[in-house]
Amino acid sequence: MNGNEENLWQGIDAGVRGGLTTRDYRAASFTRELLQRGVDASELATADRSQPEIRGAWIPGVEIFTRKVHAQRHRGLFGEFVRQNEGTLAQIGLWPKQWSAAQMFSGTAKGFHVHPPSIPHGSDAVDWLRRLYIDEPDNYSVRSYDKEQWDVMFFIQGRVEMILYDIRAGLPRRVMHFFVDGDNHRSANNVGIIIPPGVAHAIRVEGTEDAIMVYGTSTVFNPEFEGRIASDVEAAALPESWQKFLSL
Repeated sequence: MNGNEENLWQGIDAGVRGGLTTRDYRAASFTRELLQRGVDASELATADRSQPEIRGAWIPGVEIFTRKVHAQRHRGLFGEFVRQNEGTLAQIGLWPKQWSAAQMFSGTAKGFHVHPPSIPHGSDAVDWLRRLYIDEPDNYSVRSYDKEQWDVMFFIQGRVEMILYDIRAGLPRRVMHFFVDGDNHRSANNVGIIIPPGVAHAIRVEGTEDAIMVYGTSTVFNPEFEGRIASDVEAAALPESWQKFLSL
């Protein structure tokens, strides 16, 4: 079929033609893809963050690093998470105090939630956060890992879509939207993700396979450290007829 053909849609009912749209398959800029449709996690793990476009789109404090998953023929697979004195966590001086696991059924999502940044007594929140992430981003020694929850995430099964949104006071509103593969799908998208407090995050399962994640936190679990935002996606509503019956 020739796309330049006149009256291309003449064979479609006239009442329907006005509602037809065409999907835009053109590749957008990296920044727009990261903000809207999402990119492969591998693109972020290998990105040159000194480049202006990457630096301008990256959420300060977020780290995404590659992992190697080894196939063990006829047996399964083996993948390391992190070593305490090596890699990204060693570089930034973070080691989790608690490790946990979670399973997400196919077709489900974890709604946006955020952990509160720790602001020293007497400090202005905007000034403090700008010092940490804008003025002295490599001065990891001033971070309050023991007083605020940082997340270190790994996915060992399934595929997920992840969205990060920076809502810290005084910092640019940036969004990072990307896709991660679990260890059972060996690829360049097997990554580890570090999320600072103040960065809202949501996860949605891709496909029909359950997702299993392992994550470390810089503090032990504390419900007060979790602020839920737009988390109604997690609530499976009862059928209307059931609700009507229960209200009798």
